[in-house]
Amino acid sequence: MNTEGVINHIVNWMKSYAAQSGTKGFVVGVSGGIDSAVTSSLCALTGLPTLCVEMPIHQAESQVTRAQEHIAQLRRRFPNVEEQRLDLTGIFDAFVSALPEPDSDMHDHSLVNTRARFRMTTLYYFAGLRSALVAGTGNKVEDFGVGFYTKYGDGGVDLSPIADLVKTEVFALAKDLGVPEAIQVAPPTDGLWGDDRTDEDQIGASYPELEWAMAEADKGAKIDDFEGRKREVYEIYTRLNRSNKHKMEPIPVCEIPDELR
Repeated sequence: MNTEGVINHIVNWMKSYAAQSGTKGFVVGVSGGIDSAVTSSLCALTGLPTLCVEMPIHQAESQVTRAQEHIAQLRRRFPNVEEQRLDLTGIFDAFVSALPEPDSDMHDHSLVNTRARFRMTTLYYFAGLRSALVAGTGNKVEDFGVGFYTKYGDGGVDLSPIADLVKTEVFALAKDLGVPEAIQVAPPTDGLWGDDRTDEDQIGASYPELEWAMAEADKGAKIDDFEGRKREVYEIYTRLNRSNKHKMEPIPVCEIPDELR
């Protein structure tokens, strides 16, 4: 991949989109992970005002440290970058304490998505103050393959700079963008559980494996085409792709027949 060419293409696309929309820059949530590090770096390279927002909620210390290191580095390199830290732990805990006693085994999973939605609301607050765009941090496998994001959480954005790049391509860009080494070597995690579980722990497959499965699915492959680990990974990919279609497709609209109007 021509990483320099890709970086220039994305940066020019972002600048053009901001100009056409009449907005004044970008707001991006920085988590300490590779996707948000690359996205915030691309925002910074536009030269437009860029606000990096850190929003810990019972966050692992390692994630906080990586996020702060990255933001500090960006601020040293780019005068257009600002930062804002808003600890949402108290707000989250107050919400949890107001809930009825859980009677579902989906309680914890629902709270994970709630964390992401609190963060989305926070980003749009700052975007509204600054007449700015919320830049999404999802990559192609997450956004269009397995749907590994929260609907109206980290999926609620104004533009998606890296959503046509698979994870390995995001890592390639990170090297050329000068993303801190600690972020480049850290196992990918959504940081929503308050522990050290990785994306691979949750999904059951690595990103290179999912990229392979996504490419095979695009070619029309069937599950019986594979054996062993490949079959297992392909089953994981197709199951998640099917169950998360509601995130990746437009919201269904019930159209009223003319004869009923």
